[in-house]
Amino acid sequence: MKILRIGLTGGIASGKSTAADLFAARGVPIIDTDKIARDVVEPGQPPLERLVERFGPGILTPDGHLDRPKLREIVFSDPKARADLEALTHPAIGSAVEALAAAAGGPYQILVIPLLVEKGLAGRFDRVLVVDCPEEMQLERLQKRDGSSSEQARAMLNAQASRAARLKAAHDVIHNESDVAALREQVATLHQRYLDLAAKS
Repeated sequence: MKILRIGLTGGIASGKSTAADLFAARGVPIIDTDKIARDVVEPGQPPLERLVERFGPGILTPDGHLDRPKLREIVFSDPKARADLEALTHPAIGSAVEALAAAAGGPYQILVIPLLVEKGLAGRFDRVLVVDCPEEMQLERLQKRDGSSSEQARAMLNAQASRAARLKAAHDVIHNESDVAALREQVATLHQRYLDLAAKS
């Protein structure tokens, strides 16, 4: 039986993880590419070794883990470096995603992919679900969450697809400018819709 695949995306600090957690609370298998991306660069994993070859040992913390802020600094300002980072990590991430999806089962699955729109991956999913909120909220949350300056937060936002481009790719939208109760209600409605679609597919 074919499992319905939902690609969940949204801008940075839009609330993707919170939405995914609410689906998970309903027993939906969640495959989070951000978590997988962290796992594949753990010490001893081949992608980490390749990153050190490309960017030098300066991207490691004293205990041999990847220094994410340091690497982020390098790749954010240099498109070539970012392309190299993706080329070195994405194949391993892709293999891990497929393995987890095959094992996870469920009537439908949610794959959390922050750069789904940027990478043109919408066609790989039965539906694209976008978590959306106004840019001002994203900037505010980013600064609060990461301690970013307003310039850094704006640069992170500008490095992603525009809000309009994401909404254009969406089959379904969760509006996250209110509280968790409002989010939970929207998730409940979508959960039922996806179960119905899964039953038909």
